[in-house]
Amino acid sequence: MTNLQKPPNNQMVMVTINRLGHLGDGIAEGPVYAARTLPGEIVTGDLDGDRIAAPKIVEPSPVRVSPSCRHYKSCGGCALQHASDAFVADWKIDVVRQALLAQGLDAPIRGISTSPARSRRRAAFSGRRTKKGALVGFHGRGSGTLTEIPDCDVVSDGLKAALPALEDITRVAGSRKGEITFTVTQTLTGLDLRVDGAKPLDQELSMALPAIVEKHALARLSWGDEPFLTREPPIVTMGAARVPLPAGAFLQATEHGEQALLSAVRDAVGDAPRIADLFAGCGTFTLPLAEHAELHAVESEPMMLAALDQGWRHAQGLKPVTTETRDLFRRPLMADELCRFDAAVIDPPRAGAEAQMQELASAAIPRIAAVSCNPVTFARDAAVLCAAGYELGWIQIVDQFRWSTHVELAASFVLP
Repeated sequence: MTNLQKPPNNQMVMVTINRLGHLGDGIAEGPVYAARTLPGEIVTGDLDGDRIAAPKIVEPSPVRVSPSCRHYKSCGGCALQHASDAFVADWKIDVVRQALLAQGLDAPIRGISTSPARSRRRAAFSGRRTKKGALVGFHGRGSGTLTEIPDCDVVSDGLKAALPALEDITRVAGSRKGEITFTVTQTLTGLDLRVDGAKPLDQELSMALPAIVEKHALARLSWGDEPFLTREPPIVTMGAARVPLPAGAFLQATEHGEQALLSAVRDAVGDAPRIADLFAGCGTFTLPLAEHAELHAVESEPMMLAALDQGWRHAQGLKPVTTETRDLFRRPLMADELCRFDAAVIDPPRAGAEAQMQELASAAIPRIAAVSCNPVTFARDAAVLCAAGYELGWIQIVDQFRWSTHVELAASFVLP
């Protein structure tokens, strides 16, 4: 079926799925999109624009499996639970390969490290007040409908234990018209909870919330950007250091994923004695690497660097660590500032860091460990280094957002 042959809306069609798009939807000729379908499958359904809204599988793929989670049909949190683990792994590897090919690059892929089910230690839930009380969960796929997820196969048991607390807060601070967003992080000292979109803190709410914090033993409750009540500082470990997590600070989604990325970064920097860690956050890589090297950590958020520094100062046996607050998008570290280092680690947001990569390339640092959560911007930035003479030695793919279309990786660059 071509664009010229595409039938009008609401007409029943039958198509063969050729490939998956970057959001995980099956794509047939046309293009026609069908959610939760797989390459090679024949599907039928009513066409709505360029999409089959409710595809029926006529001939299933041999890699189709029964979803393990009972919420999968109604919940939009996962996109690929209907495919075998082997298929999902191969598809994510191919996503990285295709991104590299678009930049004329190639590199050995060492494999993919997939986090176990029920291991997410950080997640965002939505809550809405109802006539009967409160509804907390995830949105359905492409809809505003909330689905309760008491048996979710993605989040840890510790995060699921937060659901009663989120329901209690929704009852006292929610609205029938709007939604609350709860960002929950599991830490060593309890759950760190940030609330957005709720009622403003008034006297009545300020009196009700402490009882909820105590009832559910929350480590900290923040109302937007402002911490409201802290029972115990939320603590996470990074290497030998115990780091007090700032409210809203970034943390890798699973401990397994963090360790997989760290292992790859260690391999990439080798025994370099002086390392620059760019977009350092709270020290995910800085503090473990400081066991064997001197580090200079650069990050735009001063609260994150303060937490990193506190973790370093109270840890035993770490090499010197210096910190610098700096917006690396507006003011990247220049080549003459970088050339004193033997290796660099760079872990930018999804937009990548093209300007900083240009300066790294000019500095001719012998080893670079690049971490990315976006294969497309990674490949663009990798092309900058390769054009300057670096060799892209290998790529390690890390899948800590299991059953999603999200792909993360770590890579090694060396000057021959």
